[in-house]
Amino acid sequence: MNIAIVGASGAVGQEFLRVLDEQNFPIDNLTLFGSSRSAGSSYTFRGKEYIVKELKHNDDFKDIDIAFVSAGGSTSIEFADTITRYGTLMIDNSSAFRMENDVPLVVPEVNGADAFNAPRHIIANPNCTTIQMVVALKPIHDLSPIKRVHVATYQAASGAGAAAMAELVEQHAQLTRGDKPTISKFAYQLAYNVIPHIDVFTDNDYTKEEMKMNRETKKIMHAPNLEVSATCVRVPVMRAHSEAVWVETAEPVSVDSAREAFTNAEGIVMIDEPANKRYPMPLEIAGKDPVFVGRLRRDLTNECGLSMWLVGDQIKKGAALNAVQIAQYLIANGWKR
Repeated sequence: MNIAIVGASGAVGQEFLRVLDEQNFPIDNLTLFGSSRSAGSSYTFRGKEYIVKELKHNDDFKDIDIAFVSAGGSTSIEFADTITRYGTLMIDNSSAFRMENDVPLVVPEVNGADAFNAPRHIIANPNCTTIQMVVALKPIHDLSPIKRVHVATYQAASGAGAAAMAELVEQHAQLTRGDKPTISKFAYQLAYNVIPHIDVFTDNDYTKEEMKMNRETKKIMHAPNLEVSATCVRVPVMRAHSEAVWVETAEPVSVDSAREAFTNAEGIVMIDEPANKRYPMPLEIAGKDPVFVGRLRRDLTNECGLSMWLVGDQIKKGAALNAVQIAQYLIANGWKR
């Protein structure tokens, strides 16, 4: 297949290269695109050097089958028609098209078949926190429909990009030297701190990040009446997001039934041994593909409730890996350009 990566120089763009290689994705030709600033940069993939081309409104996508796009929402909106004009499938990592009725929002383990209904040749990759949560909700939802979800996220610096990760490292170094920390990518100093604020606040005092989890979960799970309330927090972790999740189902689901469902589910690994102090942690999960589930227990306030703890790599399953898995799902089920 002829594959393109748009935003190749960014953190997710670089992860696309690693994931495509790790997944042994079938590639005949690879083209890398970036801004005028990153054009001319070179990257090695499978032993061959590739030069980043400047993204322009031209016919560069005419022979490309799938374009993985991670260059920001404004770029996705501006170049969507250019990318898809000749039938290229655009798998977009931004929030630009996620809630459009004619653009499927896909997590393959949950709603992979939706990817085949893409009349605009655009498939949206969900928000990172939504992805890992719905992967864990699906096995429980199959046992008994979920009525309500409360979630508190603990999101790593990686969610704000490579510059944010570098800022966290620099802040620790600056504070160790006794210097005033640089604050640019976050609202406040992140080192030795947590910030209950990700993205901008909306009229209801929830942030856009929190409302993404609300709206995207309903669309992915085909559950418009599912109630979702989120509090999203930035924590001084380099990579991999964590979530504390409380779910209420229509009928009681036992912990044993939920554990069995998780054990048999695609894309999930259980680490749940309280007696041995074994549970998922970002330090151990960074760089890994699945969503990890632990601290599974009955909600003491609700006979139809369960509580759990999730950890997933934001740049892998939360971004690049999920997009590549969408393409893999399509190909495995007979998709052709």
